[in-house]
Amino acid sequence: MTIYKKFLFINYIKSLFLIFLIFFSLVFILSIITELDFFKDSNVNVVTPIYLALINTPTLMFDLFPFIFLICTMHFFFSLKENDEIKTFKYFGLQNTEIIKLISKLTLFIGFLVITLYYSASSNLKNVYLIAKSKYTNDDKYLAVITKNGLWIKDVVNDKTLMINSAGIEENFLLDTFITEFDNNFNIIRNIKSSKIDITNKNWQLFDLTVFKDNNETILKNGLIKTNYDYEIIQNLFSNLSSLSLLELFEMRKNYLKLNYSIVDIDIHIIKIIVSPLIFVLIMIFGSILSFYFLEKNNKFYSFSFGLIFSVIFYYITVFLTTMASTEKLNVFVSLISPVLFLIIINSYYLLYVNKK
Repeated sequence: MTIYKKFLFINYIKSLFLIFLIFFSLVFILSIITELDFFKDSNVNVVTPIYLALINTPTLMFDLFPFIFLICTMHFFFSLKENDEIKTFKYFGLQNTEIIKLISKLTLFIGFLVITLYYSASSNLKNVYLIAKSKYTNDDKYLAVITKNGLWIKDVVNDKTLMINSAGIEENFLLDTFITEFDNNFNIIRNIKSSKIDITNKNWQLFDLTVFKDNNETILKNGLIKTNYDYEIIQNLFSNLSSLSLLELFEMRKNYLKLNYSIVDIDIHIIKIIVSPLIFVLIMIFGSILSFYFLEKNNKFYSFSFGLIFSVIFYYITVFLTTMASTEKLNVFVSLISPVLFLIIINSYYLLYVNKK
């Protein structure tokens, strides 16, 4: 590697590390405030909210990486400008687009590290965070998971524990469901088998059911059972996908398909992770274009202000498109690729003028 490449790479990584630390500190402080508010009525040690905020911050940071790469890029180029290093590079025949190309390759490499090493570590920490925090909530009696054997629900109603296993979901109905009811000492009270259960509300309507109790079998056309779950709650049970690694997401997707459960949110999350390195590179290129434009005007304040405004607008457009995809009003692929195409068009147009700066 030539000396000028080492110089550019080292300075870019320094800028990235600096901006990352600034964002991490801000998010960490906000997380502490959130955790302190959560524990305001609890008698816990002050270390607990700080610890929870610390292990939750890496996950919250993942969505901020486009902002980080944008600000980092602008900081990097303004640092080169302040030391007249851009003029030096130009004097030795290194064009502005060549610098952008080199930094783009480095950004792409860092992006792959982010979605492999960083995301895996942050998802594990998020899982630890959720488990640790669940001890301080009132939901620890309830449990719901999806495995290759279907949907499993543990519920506690009127001092009775229900273990529910369904083979599939169709609209607001559970299909081929087996329910075991236990008393406080976990002695079996009865078993219920139902071909179809309406879960529109928390009073489940069972159809074509068979009740097994005291070695007796009773067949009924319909029945009623009270739970703490309804269709809306079950639909939102597995929304915290950030606690799963990429491999776990693919495994969950496979289990969802077997259960006939909606995989839209999982697909959105997976595609979002996979395209992240490309987004980072495109944001970095856009930040470079902004930098060269404002370098000529020598106005750092307007440069960073415009960059932040663009980032916020871009973020909310992405959120809007993702929401449209999540509610199935827009194709998942189209919603996530549209921002990428938008950045490609803008960058392709303005890169033509970068060497003139």
